[in-house]
Amino acid sequence: MIALHPSEAVRGALAVQSSRPATSTLLDTDDARLVVFRIAPAQHVPAHRSDSTVLISVLRGTGIISGAQGERECAPGDLMAFEPGEIHGMRALDEPFHLLAVITPRPGTRNAEARSVTGHTVAESR
Repeated sequence: MIALHPSEAVRGALAVQSSRPATSTLLDTDDARLVVFRIAPAQHVPAHRSDSTVLISVLRGTGIISGAQGERECAPGDLMAFEPGEIHGMRALDEPFHLLAVITPRPGTRNAEARSVTGHTVAESR
């Protein structure tokens, strides 16, 4: 068993640039990646896609989580789920927005699994 503390980890998360949200990886295995985000007011994570399932849980603050069906204001306790390939992004409103993202399987693992089973990826077979 591994005890993880997302609320503590998000306080210590680092930003590559002061204009970008701070992040910290809590867990990184082939099965899952857990990442916390600390998004300050006026910061955002641009809309993007993942080959994996993404679950985003709000730990603190309110902000906007966007997806294929539009934007939704979210608060602590909300959990948003995104299918593989579904577009998603996040932004803070007037207060810090703390999030936990559970990404499963870890990005890059899905193609490795296909390669190990079939000997080649879908892209290689075309």
